[in-house]
Amino acid sequence: MTNELVDFTLVSVALLCVGIYGLAVKRNALRMLFAVEIVVNAANLNLVAFARFVPDSGGQTLALFSIAVAAAEVAVGLALIIVAYRMYRDIDVAKFGTLRG
Repeated sequence: MTNELVDFTLVSVALLCVGIYGLAVKRNALRMLFAVEIVVNAANLNLVAFARFVPDSGGQTLALFSIAVAAAEVAVGLALIIVAYRMYRDIDVAKFGTLRG
């Protein structure tokens, strides 16, 4: 393991911590969606970093699939947030308990 891989891993861990903090503390749905994206980007950074240092690992291919899935997740998440805002005029996740069917 080289020093560069450790640097990439430390940045990825920092991104993961920021994303988990955003999920745990924030109550705004849009901020929570951004926090999920930060966690996904931390995972993608790890995949690409290990693909660079470990030959034939397929990490870059998996990262591309992850980016595509994250784009779909953002589209669905934003659609849900827009619908919730139209119903409640607020995107506080504590008020979404009445969305049960």
